Amino acid sequence: MNSGGAYAFVTIGIDFGTLSGRAALVDTADGRIAASAVYEYPHGVMDAALPGGTPLGQDWALQHPQDYLDVLMHTIPAVMKSSGADASQVVGIALDVTACTALPVDGDGMPLCMKDAYRGNPHAYVKLWKHHAAQDKANEMTRIAMERGEDWLPAYGGKVSSEWSFPKLWQVLDEAPEIYAAMAGWVEAADWIVWQLCGTWVQNSCAAGYKCFYRKQEGWPSEDYFAAVDERLRHVVREKLSAPVIPIGSRAGSLTPEMAARLGLRPGIAVAAGNVDAHASVPAAGVTKPGQLLAIIGTSTCHMALSRVRHDVPGICGIVEDGILPGCWGYESGQTCVGDHFAWAAERITPAAYHEEAARRGVSVHAYLTELASRLAPGESGLLALDWWNGNRSILADADLTGMLLGMTLRTRPEEIYRALIEATAYGLRMVVENYREHGVAVDEVFALGGISQKNAMAMQIYADVLNMPVRVVDCAQGGALGSAIIAAVAAGVYPTMEDAIAAMAAPVLCAYAPKEAHAAVYDGLFAEYRRLHDTFGRGENDVMKRLKAISRRAAAEENIE
Repeated sequence: MNSGGAYAFVTIGIDFGTLSGRAALVDTADGRIAASAVYEYPHGVMDAALPGGTPLGQDWALQHPQDYLDVLMHTIPAVMKSSGADASQVVGIALDVTACTALPVDGDGMPLCMKDAYRGNPHAYVKLWKHHAAQDKANEMTRIAMERGEDWLPAYGGKVSSEWSFPKLWQVLDEAPEIYAAMAGWVEAADWIVWQLCGTWVQNSCAAGYKCFYRKQEGWPSEDYFAAVDERLRHVVREKLSAPVIPIGSRAGSLTPEMAARLGLRPGIAVAAGNVDAHASVPAAGVTKPGQLLAIIGTSTCHMALSRVRHDVPGICGIVEDGILPGCWGYESGQTCVGDHFAWAAERITPAAYHEEAARRGVSVHAYLTELASRLAPGESGLLALDWWNGNRSILADADLTGMLLGMTLRTRPEEIYRALIEATAYGLRMVVENYREHGVAVDEVFALGGISQKNAMAMQIYADVLNMPVRVVDCAQGGALGSAIIAAVAAGVYPTMEDAIAAMAAPVLCAYAPKEAHAAVYDGLFAEYRRLHDTFGRGENDVMKRLKAISRRAAAEENIE
């Protein structure tokens, strides 16, 4: 579309990922993405040191909030210019962020890391979702919740994850009490960005529900629970999370004149409540019914499922009423390492000859490895992997687990390892699906979204074969941004309900992969072996992974002392 007259109304959706932010300008009439723009975070993921050189410990993952503001300033003017839309046609803006990603701020919303006094303190920065250095805190929170019989714990799979908000906040209190004392708020990144846009701090119900133990009917866990964890946390909600919780699709406020001027938009347009990235992708994929599971496959994978009735499912990330769509219990689970460890294989263990051949052909190393791996029959490599290179989110919820590759010989080739890692993520997804079914949540259809689903046909065929179910790939490369734009249309009043907006604006299915019967039979046998390894190393029979990790931590600490 080349002229502003081509639109009635448009909305802007922004998806803040792990490494970059992407904005999409979307026609509310039919969901067509008129323009998009990407901006990579200048600071990226800080997992070794702060910008000033302060070293970080093992399992740390931080971000700089300035990067989020830079995304707004670069991408929104870019999509306005390239789409030809006029500012008068933009009626709303919404956004999503990977979660739990949270930061400490002062009373005016200024991040503490932007203050001179705290620039060198790692705890003053944004703790990214994959900051796993609070695993000990998560373990202790689980133990205390189980001892007390906390009624909210079953809604979170029976186990607190180090990726969630309160373990990270407790780590701040324990290791940097001066930061804890200085903060007026512990703010989810999505809510902080919304705050910058509309001048109001509100907490979105998705992040509060899935990452902070907030329940629509019961509210927060009791002060007595937090005091049992640490007496200093007794009043943590009223002291650090005091903003009101508002539902997804609601209007958080209006774009301030100052931000409107900086972004080239009209002041007063609707700013929707923030959202979590994977959850925002559900409306984009047109997933609205119980029995449908959406897998958003990228560096990690998130699974979203719906049910009209609540079923407690162990090992998942959360069950939240209206957490994904109104009228449904929304279930979240996930795998922490998918594209990340495909990249590990391509970058760390693939020899130079492969890179040279890929360059000669004019393709990526991933594409070349996929071409070679696609010639292998299921089981031909003799390899079996556990996909825990970045810990396990579901169904074990344990960041101290590590990856495993079994069956290597001197004849093992890089493409065989590459395929084995893809197969491992498919087995991990099957563990999740079977866990849902075993506990009453139907999974009748699987939809896939995200870059890998469209870029790697071999991987999607493997998923269909391992699951022995068709996998439908949604025709959308920008699920979070499109989903956020759909939500913005509801917040702006273009559509009265989420269902109406989804019906008009969701992306279609691009293609479907049907399972191959012969392959599915082989993978049934391989999955049985995967499950044995999964239970042996993940359920306490053999804790060698954790012992090795503890030895590594001690050695690193001693080296730093010396």
